[in-house]
Amino acid sequence: MRKLSIGAILGALLALLFDPREGRRRRSVATDRAAGFARRTWRSTTSAGRGVSAQAYGVTQKVRHMKEEEKPQPDDVTLARKVETEIFRDADVPKGKIDVNAENGVVFLRGEVDRPELISDLEKQVQKISGVQGVQNLLHLPGEEAPTAPPASERS
Repeated sequence: MRKLSIGAILGALLALLFDPREGRRRRSVATDRAAGFARRTWRSTTSAGRGVSAQAYGVTQKVRHMKEEEKPQPDDVTLARKVETEIFRDADVPKGKIDVNAENGVVFLRGEVDRPELISDLEKQVQKISGVQGVQNLLHLPGEEAPTAPPASERS
C-alpha cells in the first residue's frame, strides 16, 4: 500500500513537470525556487558561522586582556596633570585655589580650601590614582597658616 501511494505521488509530480503545455514553466519555477532555497540556506549558514567566529574572537580577546598590562611610571608633569584631571572633576573643588605638583612620584597638594573634610577627601582621592607613590597634603583652611613641606633630604 505504501509503495502504491509513493508511486502515485511520483507519477503525479512527473505528469505536472512534463506536461506538454505547462511543464516547461513549472520546471523553470521549480528550478528557481530550489536555487533560491539553496542561496538562502547558504547565506544563513555563512552568517551564523561568522557570528560564531566573532563570538569566539571576542571571548579570546576578553581572556587575553583580563589583566591590565603594566604601564611605565609616568613622569612628574604627566602625573601632576593626571591628578588635576581626577580631582578637579568635582564642581565643589576650587580649581583656582589648589596647586598640584609631583616630584619623583610624590604628589604635593598646596592651597586653600573652604571645608575641612575636603582636605582629607582630596588626599584619599589622590592616593587611589595609579602612579602616585605618596601624597604630601599641604592644603589649609582660610585664616590658617599654610603648612610647609619637609625638606627634600628628609622626604627620602
